Amino acid sequence: MDWSDIRIFLAVVRGRSLGEAARTLGVSHPTVGRRIKALEDEAEQPLFRRTKDGLVLTDTGDAVLSLAESMEESALSMERRLAGNHGRLEGILRIAAADWFAAYVLAPVFMELGRLHPAVVPEVIASYRLLDLSRREADVAFRIVPFSEPDIVQRRLMTMPYGLYGSAAAVQAVIDDPQSVRLILMNSAQAHFPDVTWLLDRFPHSKRSLTSTSRSVQAQICLRGHGVAVLPRPLAEGMEGLRRIDLLGQPPGRDIWVGYHQDLRHMDRLRALLEITERTLREPANPPDGQRKLSARAGHASDVGQT
Repeated sequence: MDWSDIRIFLAVVRGRSLGEAARTLGVSHPTVGRRIKALEDEAEQPLFRRTKDGLVLTDTGDAVLSLAESMEESALSMERRLAGNHGRLEGILRIAAADWFAAYVLAPVFMELGRLHPAVVPEVIASYRLLDLSRREADVAFRIVPFSEPDIVQRRLMTMPYGLYGSAAAVQAVIDDPQSVRLILMNSAQAHFPDVTWLLDRFPHSKRSLTSTSRSVQAQICLRGHGVAVLPRPLAEGMEGLRRIDLLGQPPGRDIWVGYHQDLRHMDRLRALLEITERTLREPANPPDGQRKLSARAGHASDVGQT
């Protein structure tokens, strides 16, 4: 039995449609349909039935699902082991990180990696979704929550400082009439984030102007004067025009975790990235030019305050 057919079978199970499986695998809809039909012809009975909720497994399909998943895990394990034993510093390295973290924190790491090892090509998957490292959706991931999956090697990389930011007009509004300030927040699914609670506690009567899972989107809206936002400092202080507001104290920072599957621990290009990351991020950074802060002086903003 062809592994590629099993892979298509599992994609249909998870996507509940031929079209969704085709999009996930990057193949055509007819190809998926053709391979499922070939599997059903080989089994001499249907593996799926159509319902109003999409394709669901028949009893026969359900009976072979666990075997297909075992076959998948064996194939993925072999793929990881082969990748992990690749001794040459060349090839693609798939890196998962939030877009702002990749752009404003990891960019110097990528530059140094390219200088030292020009044959290694970072492939950045900029997404807030937590990718599955066991399925090689990425080789390494940076994120703000620890990894709970089995067989993942992880460690806390750093604590990311956050700050409250706004345009010049928003800064003045905080001083003159805090209730008039509008808030830029994470989506409801991230409403439990500590910075969201911190911001709501300080502006209990303010209305929301925007919610987004993307810190970069929040920063752009904040820059255009549509409210204040708690943002990672490297992101906000890398954007000309945003002012940090220290008048209300400091929002909580977030730990940044890095993780990869244990089968990749001998992958030289991954180890090179991690070594450069450790070296780059532990060095003290110079404060960016033009960093603006808000003092508690009534009636106007000035360039003095907490660091």
